[in-house]
Amino acid sequence: MEEKVLDARGLKCPMPIVKSKKALQELLAGQVLKVIATDPGSVLDFQGWAKTNPSFQLVGQRNEKDETGRDLYVHLLARNG
Repeated sequence: MEEKVLDARGLKCPMPIVKSKKALQELLAGQVLKVIATDPGSVLDFQGWAKTNPSFQLVGQRNEKDETGRDLYVHLLARNG
């Protein structure tokens, strides 16, 4: 599964989703978009958006830390056929 990365660090709602929507349109079916965000609200935003958008699915979410210890919220989105 080929993965594309979208760095949305520092962006507040709704910008991570706006940028993700554009990036997803450029993917082929089965490709995965990895979105890296710093907005804790992005977790629920992506969950809600996935429920209302049948063109992709949310295949995973996880929390990580960057090199400075800042919280990162990683969202994995796959484009449906």
